[in-house]
Amino acid sequence: MKFTKQMSDRLNILLVKAYDAEKEYLNAMNKVEEPEIKMFFKRTAEQRGDFARDLRREILSYGQIPEDSGSFRGDTVKFWTNLKALLSQNKVEVVLEECLKEENRIIEEYNEILEDQRTLPPTTAELLIEHRAAIKRTMNKVKLFEEVAS
Repeated sequence: MKFTKQMSDRLNILLVKAYDAEKEYLNAMNKVEEPEIKMFFKRTAEQRGDFARDLRREILSYGQIPEDSGSFRGDTVKFWTNLKALLSQNKVEVVLEECLKEENRIIEEYNEILEDQRTLPPTTAELLIEHRAAIKRTMNKVKLFEEVAS
């Protein structure tokens, strides 16, 4: 299967989102007081850093150029701006709800790329399926935190 520039562009979108998520989950970790949620944000940030490294390697392995850093654009900027405002108010329940909304948007991105797996190299499809499953587990954890917080 040929790895196209279009595929590289789509993976770069995920890569930028991973960079942004890593940075902002670390920021969130430093703003909350609840130790369990603090550790959750830290682990999620580390996971998104791993996602970024995975995506960079995948893009590079097909001779394409990966993005170097995150970039606040579109929905991502709206989410992280909202998250920063919510953190300043110390409303953990609302922060968790916003995290869940953004995770849903990211899952949609993964789903769009994975819709037609025949156009993806097998290693890319496997990687994206693995990331998507991890994001879904993160979403389940967020839902548990929401239940406890409410």
